[in-house]
Amino acid sequence: MAGFNFDNYIKAQTDLIVKRSKKFSKLYLEFGGKLFDDNHAARVLPGYDANGKISLLKRLKDKVEVLMCINAKDIQANKIRADLGITYDLDCLRLIDSIRAKGILVSGIIITQYTGQPAADSFRKRLKRRGEKVYTYQLIQGYPTNIDLIVSSNGYGANPFIETIKPIVVLTGPGPGSGKMAAALCQMYHEYKRGNKAGFAKFETFPVWNLQLSHPVNLAYEAATADLGDINSFDPFHLEAYGEIAVNYNRDIEVFPIVKNILYKITGGEKVYQSPTDMGVNTVGDFIDDEVVVKEAAKQEIVRRYYKTKCDYREGRVELSAVERIEIIMKKLGIDELYGKAVAPALEKAKLSKSQAVALVLKDGKVVTGRATEVLGAAASLVLNCVKILAGIPDDIHLISPNVIRPMQALKEQILCQKDKLLGLEDVLNALSICAATDPGAEKCLKKLHDLKGCVAHSSHMLKTQDELALKKLGIVITCTPEFASADLYTG
Repeated sequence: MAGFNFDNYIKAQTDLIVKRSKKFSKLYLEFGGKLFDDNHAARVLPGYDANGKISLLKRLKDKVEVLMCINAKDIQANKIRADLGITYDLDCLRLIDSIRAKGILVSGIIITQYTGQPAADSFRKRLKRRGEKVYTYQLIQGYPTNIDLIVSSNGYGANPFIETIKPIVVLTGPGPGSGKMAAALCQMYHEYKRGNKAGFAKFETFPVWNLQLSHPVNLAYEAATADLGDINSFDPFHLEAYGEIAVNYNRDIEVFPIVKNILYKITGGEKVYQSPTDMGVNTVGDFIDDEVVVKEAAKQEIVRRYYKTKCDYREGRVELSAVERIEIIMKKLGIDELYGKAVAPALEKAKLSKSQAVALVLKDGKVVTGRATEVLGAAASLVLNCVKILAGIPDDIHLISPNVIRPMQALKEQILCQKDKLLGLEDVLNALSICAATDPGAEKCLKKLHDLKGCVAHSSHMLKTQDELALKKLGIVITCTPEFASADLYTG
């Protein structure tokens, strides 16, 4: 059930950005969050298009070009995007290709906080040899507090000016800390030196400035950024300037006095914004049609984030404090770890079968389970059981012939030398597609995979990375109990 009016939102959001851009000769617009596959927004705002931001840019493509920012430190550290399992530098390339495929101009790549990192140099050479325009922005000592140095020829002025041709320049990147704001302000500095009245604004979906601080949608944002330590707060600058309560997050509030002074110095004394909320262009809070639906979706998302963060803690990727922050949020809302719709059925199935189990809630509310067998992993069993039910295939019918399974197991064990010969989800989907060529039942089941998109599922144990990514590719919202499925430290 939809709780958010996306069509009205995208029109209003486009109009607001165009209106803001008309105040300046050129608007540098920092885009926060994900351009593509913003599944967090789609989950907490049912009805929101997960590709809403790129849809917005397509509407503005005659007025917009993009500068891609990536932090040199992230390149050097091989930082990984956990949701995709790829490094930030590869994600940068993926984003550029995807943006251009939508007919939107990407005019350059900025490597920020550059101090001569070897990996950043290799990345720059690779791009330049492909004909891309690549720029390096040096790390400014004392940034962001030494404003006299920052707004000078030895600060922003030491970085190259990037020529752009459209009235709106969007700065985006593969993740947080990409240096988007600094790059935008650096461009503003150069514009003013050239006599151009350029402007800066931020477009971030969350937190939603005109929803209550304790609204589940805003609390879901806190849960999503628990590892970063983001905390939603009232914007004191906005309250003082306008007598109006607005919600922002701690990092923007803390840095606002510095940003305000940088803008003041760049513009030669103009008071551009009175609050961090002023800098934003966000209308998402105006288009929630059904509070009940949206609040429930946000609570489910908070539980999902709890399990994700707790699994990350077990894997050593985050600190315990991140888990504890989400636990506090859950207590505020009166929900616990069993609040997730698929959690209890998965745990019950695992207890009864004494094996790893996964449960999924179909769109009609029916719960389907799958368990690990001697042949199939739990995720593979679950998906096969689901498509059988959706296609009306009896449970005792084998979709994949043993004559197909045996050679696949032999390949994994004898040729590829894999310790675990269980067929994973991708193995099973490939086998199902082969069987579909000659088996009408398998073909019917294969077509039902689309019906799993948006369904929620839970695993009694942490899934293998390949299985988890395959479930996500099917559009299944998966959580896992933070328990290892095996005592083995390495299962390659």
